[in-house]
Amino acid sequence: MPSRPPRRARRRRAARAAVTVVAVVGALAVAVVAVVVALDRLTPEQPVAARCTATVDGSSWPMSPDQAQHAALFAGTAARRDLPARAVTIAIATALQESRLENIDYGDRDSIGLFQQRPSQGWGTVEQIMDPVFSTGAFFDALVKVDGYQDMPITEAAQAVQRSGFPDAYAQHEGSARAWASALTGHSPGALTCTLPERGHDGAPVGSPVGLAERVARDLGDVRVEQYQGGDDTPSGVTVHAEDLGPDPQRQALAVAAWAVAVAYEQGITRVQVGDTWWDRDTGEWSTGPALDPGLVDIQV
Repeated sequence: MPSRPPRRARRRRAARAAVTVVAVVGALAVAVVAVVVALDRLTPEQPVAARCTATVDGSSWPMSPDQAQHAALFAGTAARRDLPARAVTIAIATALQESRLENIDYGDRDSIGLFQQRPSQGWGTVEQIMDPVFSTGAFFDALVKVDGYQDMPITEAAQAVQRSGFPDAYAQHEGSARAWASALTGHSPGALTCTLPERGHDGAPVGSPVGLAERVARDLGDVRVEQYQGGDDTPSGVTVHAEDLGPDPQRQALAVAAWAVAVAYEQGITRVQVGDTWWDRDTGEWSTGPALDPGLVDIQV
């Protein structure tokens, strides 16, 4: 019968086996890390989910950038016409119910557009109604003819214009409409934010000072706009004289700033500054810094 190896030899063998196990485990760990890193590098970056949000009184109400730009048009049109925030609330609630605040070319019978207006009922031609500027103006034309609309419940004022088969349906959108109207009319400063992809990425448009100035004129009307063209290290954009919109330049500037954030996706806007605050596309939030003159809004593209 063979004799057992000395105890010291057994210890040396056990130590060598332990070292071997540790080495194998370490090598496996290094291999796993390498695979994870390689897979991470191969995985494409997830696109940014574009979204805009109005946060008022602790409640947040999200919209898509397309919905947001239409709500901004409502607020801009109301400012041009010197209409109250209540009119903007009614318009937003109505369009949310009628079209999800999207400019659709279909609906019940011949209803089309943001407000599902019908050519057969005298709202205009198909081409006219599919123009958001025309359809928004037509809605406000009808709304201001409703006696006492400012004091009516929102659903009643909307129904007086629309004459819908579901007259109570507008009420469900009141919270969202109020928050967005408050932000877009300058009554809730900094309430509107947007999280957007970088310009030129994931299909996001790249804007220009000329295009932005044209959009200001379309939505806000006869307001002074100064364009500036930057270089490689300096931005381009426009400066809007919001004081041209009414007797309250501070609030009007806040309204124009909110409007600019709401159209930032479509116009390729990267930064909006009003007073001592600015919205930055990279963060999607508002920050503070050196102040602009009252009544001015600087918008960069």
